[in-house]
Amino acid sequence: MAQYEHLPIYKAAFDLLLYFEKIVSNFSRYHKFTHGSCLRNLAREVIMLIVRANNSTDKLPALEEVRIV
Repeated sequence: MAQYEHLPIYKAAFDLLLYFEKIVSNFSRYHKFTHGSCLRNLAREVIMLIVRANNSTDKLPALEEVRIV
């Protein structure tokens, strides 16, 4: 299994996830469970795609899974 914690893109994505967690905690209750959950899920999805691309030999299919909302 390839190491991914050292990758700058992984570190930036993880920092973004932590930032979203901090910001979402200040949202109102309604927005916390609508917009907040969407932000957190998308940030987690980016991290998982980075890990999947790093672990595969052919990185293009994993990178093409990134969707723009």
